[in-house]
Amino acid sequence: MTDSQHTQDWLVLSGLPGVGPRTIALLLQRFGTPRQVLSAGRAALREAGLGQDAIDAALHPDEAAVAAALAWSEQPGASILTCDDPRYPPLLAALDAAPPVLFVRGRVDLLAEPQLAIVGSRNPTPGGIEAAHDYARYLGGLGLTVTSGLAIGIDAAAHQGALCSGCTIAVLGTGPDRVYPAANRALARRIADEGALVTEFPPGTGPQASHFPRRNRVISGLSLGTLVVEAAPKSGSLITARFAAEQGREVFAMPGSIHNPLARGCHGLIRQGAKLVDSADQILEELSPQLRRFTQAQPPAPDRARSGAEAGAGAGAGAGAGAGAGAAASRPAAADGLDPDYARLLASMGYDPRAPDELIARSGLSAQAVSSMLLLLELQGLVSAHAGGRYSLRGG
Repeated sequence: MTDSQHTQDWLVLSGLPGVGPRTIALLLQRFGTPRQVLSAGRAALREAGLGQDAIDAALHPDEAAVAAALAWSEQPGASILTCDDPRYPPLLAALDAAPPVLFVRGRVDLLAEPQLAIVGSRNPTPGGIEAAHDYARYLGGLGLTVTSGLAIGIDAAAHQGALCSGCTIAVLGTGPDRVYPAANRALARRIADEGALVTEFPPGTGPQASHFPRRNRVISGLSLGTLVVEAAPKSGSLITARFAAEQGREVFAMPGSIHNPLARGCHGLIRQGAKLVDSADQILEELSPQLRRFTQAQPPAPDRARSGAEAGAGAGAGAGAGAGAGAAASRPAAADGLDPDYARLLASMGYDPRAPDELIARSGLSAQAVSSMLLLLELQGLVSAHAGGRYSLRGG
C-alpha cells in the first residue's frame, strides 16, 4: 500500500459520521488497520456497533472530501499526521483515544517539543493580558513551547508573548484553512510562519460549538501542564484544565483579587488542587522533573534558543540563571549582558523599597516600560516586590 493510500484510509476512517476517536480505537483493536476496517463489510461493521450512516460512508467514501484534504496537504508548510506517523506528538499519542489525524500548518517538529498550555478568558483584564504575555515571553525564551487556542484575550496574549522569545502552537476548533475568530488572522499567519497551527478537523470545517471542547482536549493533551490566567466560573478554560487533570498533567492557576469575577474560576481550581502560581519560577520548578524525562527521550531542537532540558535544569537554580540567548533583547541576563534600559532601572533602585513613580522619575523610562520591566526583573529574581506596589533590589 502506498503512503497516499494509507493516508486516504485514515482520512476516510476519521471522517465517518458519528464516529469519534474512541470508537475508531475500538475498530482498530477489532480489525487491525484502517484498510481492514474499511474492507470489513457491512455485516461486520454493523456487528462492531456502527450505525447505518457510518457504514455507508465506510463502504462508499466521500472521495471529494478526501481529495480536498490531500490537495490541502500539498501546499507549502501543510502536513497530515496520522496517529501511526513517527512525527505524531508523543504526549498526545499517550492519551486514551487520541485524535487519529492531525492537520498541521507550520513546524511539525514543534508538536513533539515540551509545551505549556496558557489559557484564559476572552474578556480579560489588562493585568490578565499582561501576565499571559509576560509569562509566555519569559517561559518561551527558556525553551518551552507555549500552546493555546487562538481565541481573543488571554490566548492571543500568550501566543504574542511566546513569539517575542520562542515558539508557539495554536490549536484550532476549525479546519486548518479557517481562522476563528477572524480578528486573529494576522496572528494565525505569523504562527503558521514561525510556529504551528494544528487541528483534528479537516479542511473546510467551520467553527461549531461542539468542536471547542475537542480543541481544548488537544491543547492540554499536547502539554506538560496548563496555566489558567483568568477565568470566569463557567469558562471554557476550566474545561481545558479539567482535561489536563484527567490526563495526568499539571494544572496551574493564577490567583487574583476577590473582587475580580475573572479570578473566581482560578480560585475554584486552586480549591480543587491546582497549583497556585504567582511566579514563572514555580511553573519551572513543578515541570522540571518532567522536562528532564521528556528531553531524555527527545532529540534537541537545533534552532531553539535553549532546549527544554536546559530549561528544566535551570529551574532549580531560578529563572535568572535560565535566560535563553534568544531572549536577550527582551529580558536581562542575571549575571551579565544587561540590556541598557534594565541596567538604568536597576541603577535607580536600592535595597529600600521605592514606588514605581519614583523609579520612573529616577530612570527616565516610560511608565509602561518600567511596569513591564519590574515584572520581568522580579521573575528573574533580581528585584523584590513589597506591600503598596513598591520594589527594591533583592539582597544576596
